[in-house]
Amino acid sequence: MITWERLRVFSAVAEHGSVGAAAAVLHITGPAVTQQLRKLERETGTRLVEPDGRGIRLTAAGHILAGHARAATVAVSEAERDLATLHDDAAGPLRIGSVASALRALLPGALRELIAEHPRLVPTVTDGEVVDLLPALRSRDLDAVLLESWTQRPARLPAGLRVTTLVTEPVLLAVPDGHPAGAHDPVVLRGLGDEVWASSPVGTEPYEALQQLLRAGGTEPDARYLFGDFATQLAMVRAGLAIALVPGMAVVGPADGVRFLRCRPALGRSLVLASRASDAELPALQALAATLRTAAGRVLDAAPDPDV
Repeated sequence: MITWERLRVFSAVAEHGSVGAAAAVLHITGPAVTQQLRKLERETGTRLVEPDGRGIRLTAAGHILAGHARAATVAVSEAERDLATLHDDAAGPLRIGSVASALRALLPGALRELIAEHPRLVPTVTDGEVVDLLPALRSRDLDAVLLESWTQRPARLPAGLRVTTLVTEPVLLAVPDGHPAGAHDPVVLRGLGDEVWASSPVGTEPYEALQQLLRAGGTEPDARYLFGDFATQLAMVRAGLAIALVPGMAVVGPADGVRFLRCRPALGRSLVLASRASDAELPALQALAATLRTAAGRVLDAAPDPDV
């Protein structure tokens, strides 16, 4: 008899193409995945996977079962969604993925309010990069993803997702006190090609936006300090080691040692909440979006104005 747990594991293996990737999205060990596969093969009486170099591939029987496993996974998710909608109550687990740059300033306060208003809701949060979070959202290992979209680097999202813009804010140039750029308002970014930069990791929206801006002026960014959160980037600025582009929401706490300047061309960042389109009307996701939107507006209102 095929059990749901083994079918769920096999569906993840078929979806992600390897034992290791399936283990990562299911939050279990690789040996546990392998064990479930072997038990499923004994239960079905047929070989479902076979070696393929360092990985594995599905057999003909595996491809047939993978289709049924995917259909079963979708059916279970739809049943959970319909039951939640029937009760019209934000309750149960809510698995959130978020880019690090949105975590520190926004999520702690928003989650506190969300739990206070919906005590039966059990949110969990995982940080990561968009390239990993969106596949987890599509495979139903996450329910929502909080990500960012920059003017110079709009987020590219796959089909089948619903996106809610929470807030759009200005991006400012952070420089150490006494930096020559402080004499200009606004600062022409393409004239800063010789500067040392602090930024987010390569491949992220903030880094790619910086790269495109400077490339338009014929230079490559000398980004020596790469951190996922803006607070650490600002620490490098405060130490006089670099300059950085930071969104208004990141300008929290004491600004001593740092000046925040307007940019030319003007830059903006939007925080957006992505969910599967089929689940967007669930009470839990509606409650999350409303709480995040309110919290984002409040944090942005508290940010200091740029120096003039």
